[in-house]
Amino acid sequence: MKYLWFLRFQLYRIFLKKSSMLGYLGPVTYVRNLNKVTLGKRFRALPGLRIECENSGEIIIGSNVSIQQNVHITSGGVLTVGSGTCILANSFLTTIDHSYDGIDIPPLDKDLLISDTFIGENCFIGMGSAIQAGTVLGNNCVVGANSVVRGHFPDNVIIAGVPGRIIKKFNVDLKCWEKV
Repeated sequence: MKYLWFLRFQLYRIFLKKSSMLGYLGPVTYVRNLNKVTLGKRFRALPGLRIECENSGEIIIGSNVSIQQNVHITSGGVLTVGSGTCILANSFLTTIDHSYDGIDIPPLDKDLLISDTFIGENCFIGMGSAIQAGTVLGNNCVVGANSVVRGHFPDNVIIAGVPGRIIKKFNVDLKCWEKV
């Protein structure tokens, strides 16, 4: 089965902005504007990936990134996922928000609000997490399952909850996680 996934990846490579030869891709749910998507070496995605760029949006995914089942990545700005990151199933990453101005305007007719999103290197995004527009995660961050994350977070922290908050920091001197 992985052999077929490798062949699928090779087919999709034709349409990508940039990618390496190494990688595999399970059956995809939906793609849009793949010519604005860059994938690093050893990209891996299980079935159900939905990846789309709106207007001038761009998605940049580093090397050795693993994406599990049913992940939705959408960008109207620049969405970056650092190398070595693992994104678990049923998660969502975006650079797009919707305006809430004018209650007399239907939601689909409102302006999109775009804020770049950045996920650092070696991050772990837990199952069912939502990484909202404008979020910046430092390197080596862990996002707990079902967390809703928005904001700027430093390197080496664990973020959990709704809304996502820092619950632990890694103490580099003691080489252990400490509660905040």
